[in-house]
Amino acid sequence: MNDSDTSAILPEEFAPSVRDETPDADASSLDADMPSGSPVRCGRPPFPCPLPVSVEPVLFLCMFSLALQMPLYTQYLWDRISEDLGYNGTKAGGCQNSSGQPDPLEKEVATQTARWSLYISLAGFGVGLVVVTLLGSWSDRVGRRRLLVVPSLGLALQAGVYLAVMYLRLGVAWLLLGRLLSGLSGDFNAVLAGCFAHAGDTSARRSRTFRVAVLEATLGLAGMLASVVGGNWRRAQGYINPFWLALACNLAAALYAWLFVRDTVTPDPGARLLSGEHHRAVLRLFGPRGKGGRGPLLWLYTLCFFLVVLVHSGSRELYVLFELSPPLCWGPQMVGYGSAALHLAYLSSLLGLRVLQLGLDDSWVALLGLASNCAALLVISNAATTALMFTGYGLNFLSMASTPVLRSKLSKLVESSQQGALFASVACVESLCSLVASGVFMSLYPATLHVFKGFPFLFGALILLIPASIIGAIRCREMRGAHDGTS
Repeated sequence: MNDSDTSAILPEEFAPSVRDETPDADASSLDADMPSGSPVRCGRPPFPCPLPVSVEPVLFLCMFSLALQMPLYTQYLWDRISEDLGYNGTKAGGCQNSSGQPDPLEKEVATQTARWSLYISLAGFGVGLVVVTLLGSWSDRVGRRRLLVVPSLGLALQAGVYLAVMYLRLGVAWLLLGRLLSGLSGDFNAVLAGCFAHAGDTSARRSRTFRVAVLEATLGLAGMLASVVGGNWRRAQGYINPFWLALACNLAAALYAWLFVRDTVTPDPGARLLSGEHHRAVLRLFGPRGKGGRGPLLWLYTLCFFLVVLVHSGSRELYVLFELSPPLCWGPQMVGYGSAALHLAYLSSLLGLRVLQLGLDDSWVALLGLASNCAALLVISNAATTALMFTGYGLNFLSMASTPVLRSKLSKLVESSQQGALFASVACVESLCSLVASGVFMSLYPATLHVFKGFPFLFGALILLIPASIIGAIRCREMRGAHDGTS
């Protein structure tokens, strides 16, 4: 099947990604909706994929691998440190009332597990922060395919190191090596940057928000599947086999990216990876001299994205603790149902966004998504029964519609030659959100537990009023400017 045949069967959102390098009348009409300065489409993969997908399989496989590993390596840390310290007890559930004194050895195990988890997270974040901005800007000159292959192989190395630690019974400090290797390749943030930059390259402006939402729904679907598979598999067969699957997923993602993902940038033979120009390109992007005076808008939308993802990450970490403790006292099965209901918001938000776009501007869709998130957090903060908790999850059905809108608005503010640098920066912001959310919400929960258990969720709802106000103000200003221009 040739490219022209492929284009005929693809939906409009994906059509630009499979255009022939020789422009024709149809391609020119599509280019009218692309940002100015769009790079020449090139880089035919060895085996062009005839299906209406491009980078979705890469994102799915890497996200599935990551979501599968994260809870398992934390549990492995707990078990290994318990074994090293000679602790044979089990972690008490939140609904078990015991009048005895807490075991000091269990406290030491919990402390060391938390400490090593922090070390591993900070190692990956610190190294990845520098590397992902380097790789993102580099991909603007050499193509997106390499930006997808390199971090996928790095994530495979990380899984390989974890397996070596388990097989050889090495100290937990060796887990740090795997995280550093992944960080040196850009980590999962580089995969995010490559996938969203590819979407920015290949989608028309009018369909970009939905194209980005498809990628975010892919993240949710992979996370939901991994959360269901990981815990049950670990109980049945231990840690090693799930990590073999994680390794295979990352290798498959790298192979798929190299063989099937079409490059969207004309490679520059003189582009060097180790160059300070890549980081300077990121600084120029957000500098005061941004093209057309768009620097302030970039900062405002980035702030909105930071606050929204901060609440998403912080509340997600607390849901399980909230469900395990009184008065809900959920067991593992109910926690799994709750996790599945939470991840379903990705799919329902995708459907809701598609329907709402038929009659509303993207900004109003984002505001409705924030309203959905606020309503869900308010209900969950007061949830004392299972029915009320799932009511909160139901109200969350449109909560993930705001982030694709914000990503799309950021993408439309920059040139096509800056998409890699932009989404590398956005990925770093997203990673920073996870660290800040852990510090803020995990500190707030025990501090307010005996006053108002659901206060962190109420706090999250209040934070969301800030991006809602900014988005609403920018949209009202745009409408006023359009009215003045036509009057």
